Amino acid sequence: MTAYLWKTRSRILQLGRRTLVMGVLNVTPDSFSDGGLYFSFQRAVDRALQIEDEGADILDIGGESTRPGAEPVTVEEELARVLPVIEAVVNRLSIPISVDTTKATVAQAALDAGAEIINDVSAMEFDPEMRKVVAMKQSGVCLMHTRGRPQVMQNLPPSSNIWREVIDGLTQAVNKALQAGLGREHICVDPGIGFGKTVEDNLEILRRLSMLKQLDLPILIGTSRKSFIGRVLGRSESERLLGTAATVTAAILHGAHIVRVHDVAEMVQVVRMTDAIAYSLSDLIA
Repeated sequence: MTAYLWKTRSRILQLGRRTLVMGVLNVTPDSFSDGGLYFSFQRAVDRALQIEDEGADILDIGGESTRPGAEPVTVEEELARVLPVIEAVVNRLSIPISVDTTKATVAQAALDAGAEIINDVSAMEFDPEMRKVVAMKQSGVCLMHTRGRPQVMQNLPPSSNIWREVIDGLTQAVNKALQAGLGREHICVDPGIGFGKTVEDNLEILRRLSMLKQLDLPILIGTSRKSFIGRVLGRSESERLLGTAATVTAAILHGAHIVRVHDVAEMVQVVRMTDAIAYSLSDLIA
């Protein structure tokens, strides 16, 4: 796998020696898999600390659901959800904090509070001011491909060529970020499993994930508990652990540098075993 030094706001993460695990913390009442589970402040803080204890390399905090059909929340509401949690844990964690947001105002406040990475499912398209914020802060940023906003994305006609859409969309997003003044070493890309894509699209993305290598940037992938797994296996969100494990393994073997997951403890084991198959074991334990 190609190695990268991914620069966040004040850290440098080594990618390519082993796969990093990004643990999900949804501080929302309506996320597709765990909405409401960590909506209370104390439960969110406890889970954030647990995510690190379970072996995650990055904590990803989100205050607005991006599941298909989700309604947007105001800037004020999103800030009220995520900022107290960031402030409560930033000095108690050794791992960097990522914030899953499409709003520049939320990103600015989160970075000021100590977050290192902005994970934008719109690749900074929903709020173009986001480019100015991340460029000014020189934070890490994950640019994800999506086909439309959550309210409409699953109602769009299927893509005639999903890989062409993903490559073209991410290329444009990267170029806009660079033009805004963000250093290339701060960027990673995500093909956006499930965001306006059919079951077959999602399987095709996993099958040919190595095509993203042409962008010469680190690759993040998020398959955890998603509906395409349920469609293939006939399982509910709470029964998709093994299906998620299979997709995480496939993603790593096809070039993913970071996997974004809900079930951190279990997926850390999956990642370590897959890395042992994919790489030199002596490198992993050195």
